[in-house]
Amino acid sequence: MSVSVAAWLFFRCLRWLLWIAAAAYYTEFYVHRSDYLNSFGHILPATEFWMFALPLAAVFAGFFELMMRERTGLPRPAIGRNWTAQGFR
Repeated sequence: MSVSVAAWLFFRCLRWLLWIAAAAYYTEFYVHRSDYLNSFGHILPATEFWMFALPLAAVFAGFFELMMRERTGLPRPAIGRNWTAQGFR
C-alpha cells in the first residue's frame, strides 16, 4: 500500500468519525439540554463551537479525501455501480 492510498484511507476514516462524533454530540445535547444552556436559555460558547466545528471538520476531511483519491488515481465511484459484483481492486 502506498503512502497516498494510506492517506486516502486515513481521511476517509476521519471523515466518518467526525460525522459520528457530531451526531453523538447532537444526541447528547438533545438528551441533556440543560447542561449546555446558561441561565438565560442561551447555548454556551463551547457548545456552539463544537456544534459548528465537528461538521465543518468532517467536510474538510472529505475535501482532503477527494484530493487524495485524485492523487492516488483511484477511480471515481459511478452512480448505480454494483461494488459487490466487481470486488475491490
